[in-house]
Amino acid sequence: MAPRNRNLILGSGLVLVVCLAAIVYVVPRSDVLTESLPGRIADRDFWTLVSDFSENGGFFRSDNFVSNETTFQYVIPDLKERTKPGGVYLGVGPDQNFTYIAAIRPKVAFIVDIRKQNMLEHLMYKALFELSEDRAQFLSRLFSRRVPAGAGDKSTAELLGAFNAAESDPALQTQNLKAIVERLRDYHGFSLTADDIRTLEYVYSAFVKAGPEIRYSFPSQYGWGRFPSYSQLMLEADEDGVRHSYMSSDENFQFVRQLESENRIVPVVGDFAGDRALRAVGRYLRDHGATVTAFYTSNVEFYLFQTEDWKKFFGNLNELPVDNGSVFIRAYFNNLGLQFPNQVAGSRSVTLLDSMQGMLNAFDDGHIRSYSDVIKRSLSPGP
Repeated sequence: MAPRNRNLILGSGLVLVVCLAAIVYVVPRSDVLTESLPGRIADRDFWTLVSDFSENGGFFRSDNFVSNETTFQYVIPDLKERTKPGGVYLGVGPDQNFTYIAAIRPKVAFIVDIRKQNMLEHLMYKALFELSEDRAQFLSRLFSRRVPAGAGDKSTAELLGAFNAAESDPALQTQNLKAIVERLRDYHGFSLTADDIRTLEYVYSAFVKAGPEIRYSFPSQYGWGRFPSYSQLMLEADEDGVRHSYMSSDENFQFVRQLESENRIVPVVGDFAGDRALRAVGRYLRDHGATVTAFYTSNVEFYLFQTEDWKKFFGNLNELPVDNGSVFIRAYFNNLGLQFPNQVAGSRSVTLLDSMQGMLNAFDDGHIRSYSDVIKRSLSPGP
């Protein structure tokens, strides 16, 4: 072959390689552009998620320090069968989320609540989990009571009983609150305002004052006997008597503690019908190729259907990446007089599961027009 022709061929080959490289660069590749969910979220990234995803705080009529739902564990066996670990958990409210997180083992969790106080309560929990090596230390710090003798050999019920019988220690309270603030502000570098620190002190003081008997309505005595205490919630079980709470075993506690230590439980201030929080979570999950495993809504939908906000909520749901395995976990407080097979006599609420994709399909088909339509789906849930 003549040198000139060979040079032409080599030159053409180089042009082809450059063109192919340009095509690969220009045409998006999902496996390149989509990052998987992180095994650890850096402190700066965590605080950016909390800050950028959050909306202005809203009002709720109660401090809601702990849940007021008693039989919330009844759905856990079915929930574990319907979901796979390593996904994404969404929730609302305080620490009942930890029990569902311990059950389904997500890789990342987002807690979205309209109250900024709830976000700060979750940051308090985060600090306490990170500072505590085991359940006894955690409860000691949460209630500012000394660790009982022989704590390592005590059952959950015995631990809670011992802490309930003990008196809170003012010196411990001062020490623990200081440690919480320093862990969040100085160790992690989170930008807490003076108001944030006052709210943390307010929330923590309530737990110290009430101890394991703290309830949804504390310090109000309205409905005191109707609401379960922290101790009761931790000792709840499913229909077969199996306890699943995050305090029921060291394994459950350590799983939640690990996620907290790795910044993988992200509390966000947001209205389910708002224009930022849920949509921002949805974009983040899509960018990371992730799908919602479970979304615990409590009974928030009941309030959304009192106005036209429910339509905005469905608009936000459409921004979340879901599939046929994605599940709603919702609480129903007998607003409509309906009865369910897993409803316990005398219980104020019942917990229900529903297909997220199925409900979105029902909404698209015009079958969701009221709160009743949502709840009745759990009597005969769609696919």
